[in-house]
Amino acid sequence: MNGYLPILFIFLVATFIGAAIIVLSTLLSRKNWTPIKLMPYECGMDPIGSARRRFPVRFFVIGMLFIVFDIELIFLFPWATIYDKLMIFGFVEMLIFVLVLLVGLVYVWKKGALEWQ
Repeated sequence: MNGYLPILFIFLVATFIGAAIIVLSTLLSRKNWTPIKLMPYECGMDPIGSARRRFPVRFFVIGMLFIVFDIELIFLFPWATIYDKLMIFGFVEMLIFVLVLLVGLVYVWKKGALEWQ
């Protein structure tokens, strides 16, 4: 347990410093809100419309699917580096992993989640 004491100490110091910075900046900052400061900034141009517009759910679904299949690639790289040590067992395990993801992709495709309308 003594080996973890320095880690706990560093965690507490980092938490204290982060909290202190947030509290001090809140207490010491000037609060001079004007309508111009509250306007959203859009690359130096005057904003057009509301900054609170809603995005379609399809946008988020595509984003989540991208993350899922991106993580699949992250799992394929370490497997490929030790493929020769795993032999047929490693191949079968990765084949099952890829097939499960492929079934998910086919399901999403049939549901029409990849259609961008």
